[in-house]
Amino acid sequence: MVGKYADDPVWASVTPIPLDDGEGADALPMASIAYPTEYLEATSYLRAVMAANEMSDRALDLTKDVISMNAAHYTVWIYRARILFALDKNIEEEVAWLNQVALKYLKNYQIWHHRQVLMSSRQHFPSLPPKELDFLMEMFAQDSKNYHVWTYRHWLVRHFKLWDHPREIEDVNVLLKADVRNNSAWSHRYTLRFGPRADNEHDAGMVNAGDMSTTPAEKGVLAVVDEDMIDAELEFAQNAIVRAPENRSPWWYARGVLVASGRSLGEWEEFAGKFVVSEDIVKSSHAVEWLADVYASDERKGKAVEMLGLLEKYDPIRKNYWDYRVKMLDVSV
Repeated sequence: MVGKYADDPVWASVTPIPLDDGEGADALPMASIAYPTEYLEATSYLRAVMAANEMSDRALDLTKDVISMNAAHYTVWIYRARILFALDKNIEEEVAWLNQVALKYLKNYQIWHHRQVLMSSRQHFPSLPPKELDFLMEMFAQDSKNYHVWTYRHWLVRHFKLWDHPREIEDVNVLLKADVRNNSAWSHRYTLRFGPRADNEHDAGMVNAGDMSTTPAEKGVLAVVDEDMIDAELEFAQNAIVRAPENRSPWWYARGVLVASGRSLGEWEEFAGKFVVSEDIVKSSHAVEWLADVYASDERKGKAVEMLGLLEKYDPIRKNYWDYRVKMLDVSV
């Protein structure tokens, strides 16, 4: 083999291990992947150093080269992290390089797993790095609903205990102001306000939703309720709904807030009613569903059936579900 690594004296001591797609006519793959020659050579040397469990600068450089050709190569990221810690490299420099890689490959999961591995090191990051949240907002400027970035940010909140860090709610507000339909930002907001704050959810101030010994009415309810915070979150949700009445996210966020505080959906009956003017003037199908739930909960079954009938018109894609809901009410219509 002649190539970048074969001609480099630094790698003269290494015998590359080529890709083995199978030998013999019976073992040939049905569809071989046409890898570029440069990638095949680099990964053949990667197999060799990984087989030898080599922790060296040349192996670290090799991982960067392979990543530049295939950033989704999960194994090479794991190997790179092991080398970094074994050689006691400057992890802050690694994060700075990783920032550029992340901005180039926006949808790559492995990049964010690698970042989490680095940030998990209490030795290198005993507290939140000062520029970390700035970089996440830079990522959201590219794609405000990037699933991998949001998953990482949820982890970051738990790891560094950032539930009450002012930047967290400030950044969520910025993102929702820019796009009130950003369901990822709504989910993060709920995590900040009502998510478990301890490894054991029983100690987190909320009745464990997964505990089968609790009744349905108890699941997800806060043990201690900050009424001022609840009122503020409900007001925030209402303002968002006024901006985009047909946006599902704030309606369901409000449901979660009410459940967490132990309050009834009926508290919003008047507000929801503002969006259901008449049978022909409905500004939000979510308001209709809200009213259907309110009426069903307090035995106003006739009105509940009326709302469910409206939903067949304003949310026809779920017609079978609305029909099922009517049947569950067991009302002659």
